[in-house]
Amino acid sequence: MEVILYTSLSIILCILVTLKLFRRRRYTNLPPSPSLSLPVLGHLHLIKPPIHRAFHRLAQKHGPIFSLWFGFRRVVIISSSSAVQECFTKNDIVLANRPPSLLNKHLGYNQTTMVSSPYGDHWRNIRRIGTVEVLSTGRLNSFSHVRKDEVKQLLLKLSRHAEEEGRFVKVELRSMLHELTFNNIMTMVAGKRYVGDHVSNKEEGKEFIEIMDEAFSYGGGTNPGEFMPFLKWFGGNGYEKKVKKLAKRADVFLQRLIDEHRNKRASESKNTMIEHLLSQQESQPEYYTDEIIKGLILSLLLAGTDTSAVTIEWAMCNLLNHPSVLKKARAEIDAQLHQERLVDESDISKLHYLESIIFETFRLYPAAPMLVPHFASNDCVVGGFDISSDTMVLVNAWAIHRDPKLWDDPESFKPERFESGNKDKEHKLMPFGMGRRACPGAGLAQREVALTLASLIQCFEWERVSEKEIDMMEGEGLTMPKLVPLEVMCKPRSFFNKVLID
Repeated sequence: MEVILYTSLSIILCILVTLKLFRRRRYTNLPPSPSLSLPVLGHLHLIKPPIHRAFHRLAQKHGPIFSLWFGFRRVVIISSSSAVQECFTKNDIVLANRPPSLLNKHLGYNQTTMVSSPYGDHWRNIRRIGTVEVLSTGRLNSFSHVRKDEVKQLLLKLSRHAEEEGRFVKVELRSMLHELTFNNIMTMVAGKRYVGDHVSNKEEGKEFIEIMDEAFSYGGGTNPGEFMPFLKWFGGNGYEKKVKKLAKRADVFLQRLIDEHRNKRASESKNTMIEHLLSQQESQPEYYTDEIIKGLILSLLLAGTDTSAVTIEWAMCNLLNHPSVLKKARAEIDAQLHQERLVDESDISKLHYLESIIFETFRLYPAAPMLVPHFASNDCVVGGFDISSDTMVLVNAWAIHRDPKLWDDPESFKPERFESGNKDKEHKLMPFGMGRRACPGAGLAQREVALTLASLIQCFEWERVSEKEIDMMEGEGLTMPKLVPLEVMCKPRSFFNKVLID
């Protein structure tokens, strides 16, 4: 029996390797590739976390456009700004698809969500719904009080840690920032906070945060289970089994949100995304299914929670490592508000140095360093190289943002590079992607990051825990979190209570 099993396995592998070699010979001008490609694995053995750094090292050796084999799937990695422009102008439609994956199949409702859906009529409808119902300027303005209230909750929580006036206390910011961003999205979607103080259903919120953390850990893009699904035939990996279990947990949570709204609609009406979508469901039940609504909620939570929290944490780390930048940012806020009231979203456009700090944080620490993967629906040419159909295309935004050909002193944190007269450099940034599949939530993210960061700078004094600079090493994960959560010393400024009450 074992002889038959191993013989069958050998035959399958030989066939797959032959197909792989055959596909390689179809094109004459493919991007360069490392020579050491292992049977079955391809180049997966070369990829060590964090993957954006691993790809950067390979690009330095093989050029800004190179190809790899992830199992039996060809992947092209692009680390050139001009090549990326070519991808999302001339080849934008060809590269507007998403690669099929087990994660998107099971967690993404068979690739029907706004993020994972293939390019076409369904995606256009989903994108329109998400934009109109949640992410339009008018809708974002209508939820400005939600973001302001959540920031106040954060400020109050931080102030309570300072037991005595004038005393610095140590706080860990990451968990608080995740609470803030999660509650912002959940209040917009479902009309209530789910984590933090004075929350009755905090266990539900905690459960879904755990679900999202697990989803991000599976979304790195180099898990062998994604590219060698035949492993399950031999009982290996278990990746798909874990993804299915995660998807079921997420679906139960999301369905409960919808059912709660559906049951309460007769007695109370709220200005929430779910409420709007259920109204649409009454007139178009064949399209606005529960599954479509759950997919929209999931996309917003996954795309809008971790990314903003990670960005704010990186920004605070940079400010603490550069006290002169922090001092200048605080002076700008004080000059505008005269320590009379809390900063508001309407003030952000006047805080030019704060905007420069945020742009510089986007540059050095993009929340999606490899962006969201693209998938070639047809053959195309990028940078003079053939990109065959069914190729996954990854953009190393992290590497492009640190390219010395584009940026002076690229490894240094210098917000001044984005000050007046240098605004053209903003166009070299791509933290939210490019082209028709660019993130539609950029407006929400920028408002949330700016208001939170400005409020923290305005209301508190900040110091490092020790004289040693904060370690800026990245951890593993799709959104490039800081390896070690930020711990920092803070105390309320003298006018804190006055502006908070006002």
